[in-house]
Amino acid sequence: MCSIAAAICVTSANLSAAPVHYTIDPEHTFPSLEFPHMGISVWRGRFNETAGRFTLDREARTGTVEVRVATDSIDFGLESMRAFAVQRDWLEVERFPEMTYAGTLVFEGESPVAVDGRLSLRGITRPLRLSIRKFGCLTHPAEQRERCGADAEGVLDRADYGMGLYTEDGAGRITLRIQVEALRDRDPAAAPES
Repeated sequence: MCSIAAAICVTSANLSAAPVHYTIDPEHTFPSLEFPHMGISVWRGRFNETAGRFTLDREARTGTVEVRVATDSIDFGLESMRAFAVQRDWLEVERFPEMTYAGTLVFEGESPVAVDGRLSLRGITRPLRLSIRKFGCLTHPAEQRERCGADAEGVLDRADYGMGLYTEDGAGRITLRIQVEALRDRDPAAAPES
């Protein structure tokens, strides 16, 4: 009898600790970058097309992140800068139409505080840790589904990804920020909406 009860308890614990899956909302997710320009100003741009998923297991305090970004969607608010950024010396979007970031959530207490992951850009994959500056979830009043959001950032050197032009004296340093929102996936066993 005790072994049956124990098995039920273990099964219940495993069910409650199952990871929850979320799909990134592309209308509320815009990875951005900023970098110095000739040491006198800072350029900022964002990517307008993003997709991906993440999982969250609050009980086990673990999770995973996967973000896919269309490199051709880079936008600086200035067409001449965009035209330079998509060419061979920079993003080379015809050969490398997508950059990806995938990693594992790092928790402190109840909330994730970082992502230990790898950035793949221009066919090169390197480790990149993102610090999570803000993370939160709520039940959206209109959608009646959980929506989670985060603001994460990390620093890389674009020369490490084959973009060596104008990287002298630290000019290749890029701050990558990923501002993201995602909706909890619907339970396939749940009744369909009316």
